[in-house]
Amino acid sequence: MKVSFILACAGKGARAGFGKNKLLVEKDGMTCLERSLSAVYKTKLAHEIIVTASNEDFDTVTKICSPYENVKVVVGGNTRTQSVKNGLSAISGDIVLIHDGARPFVTKKLIKDCIDGAIKHGGVIPVVPSRNTVVKVSENVTKEYLGKDQIFSVQTPQAFKTELIKKAFDQIGDKTFNDDGEIYKEFIGDLFVLQGDSSNVKLTYPEDFDFNKKKTEYRFGVGFDCHRLVEDRKLILGGVEIPHVKGLLGHSDADVLTHAIMDALLSSCALRDIGYHFPDTDAKYKGANSMELLKEVIALVKDKGYLVDGISASIMAEKPKLLKFIPEITKNLACALNLSEDKVGITATTLEGLGFVGREEGICVHATATVKSV
Repeated sequence: MKVSFILACAGKGARAGFGKNKLLVEKDGMTCLERSLSAVYKTKLAHEIIVTASNEDFDTVTKICSPYENVKVVVGGNTRTQSVKNGLSAISGDIVLIHDGARPFVTKKLIKDCIDGAIKHGGVIPVVPSRNTVVKVSENVTKEYLGKDQIFSVQTPQAFKTELIKKAFDQIGDKTFNDDGEIYKEFIGDLFVLQGDSSNVKLTYPEDFDFNKKKTEYRFGVGFDCHRLVEDRKLILGGVEIPHVKGLLGHSDADVLTHAIMDALLSSCALRDIGYHFPDTDAKYKGANSMELLKEVIALVKDKGYLVDGISASIMAEKPKLLKFIPEITKNLACALNLSEDKVGITATTLEGLGFVGREEGICVHATATVKSV
């Protein structure tokens, strides 16, 4: 049973007041589109994700989606209904989930519940009970009290058997609808309702994008690496070439500092280690630039729902003396990690002639990393 996922991102979100598509406004280091896409992608429940985008935003949306496998961007329409219809034409799954790009807090449990509901019932929508009494208003006058009993707010994702929702969309003509469930109900039949998630809010107004209101989770990781010093190799630390008579031996450029930082970041999110992700048995990593590998690690951390908040590393080397290179190394790593320099702590020490580091046979680095949820 293949599952497709449509992420509706072709709107403008004018009520947010940003003067552009609200999903493309970066807040706390990440756009809403990235948050929503990452939330869906990391569940690994969909075999393909279709993202709808306006012509105006198509290139920007495509760039944001490019790091993700099995994600395709299609041009949307003038209405959400038309955008979803365009998305439906691009899917191949037996079940399709349709989700607002402005709901970045969707959970794996809710997605799984929607898939199971669609398989069993054909069409399903998540709802949450209204906490307030609801009234119908026209021209600033109350027309009808609807109360709050049996009144629910509809959420996404909404899930359907693909053949049924496509059949419904084929019959809509020029009519417009509030959402996809309403189309299904009008042309196919009753929808099954399941319990939604109160945290699965839709970001609509400027204050909704203040993610600092959401409790931030911090995680910490440690990394350690050593490389042997040999002749006829460059000495690279933090992406900076250090003049020396010897360099570090390794399958890649042997940037021991960057390797320790990468391991610390991977450790913070329980993502194994660099040997697992970039094995020295793989020819494509021979001579690899470790700063490029660091970008891949940052992407893995982001896929887990975290951003790098700070790193610290201690370089253990008898020679060369690194004091004058620390500022350049710090600046280079801060740029790569998208951090201010005051969040990158790099120190260097000798081992007073002790051990293989003291004998100038190698360099070791111990690193720690802090990441925060987004």
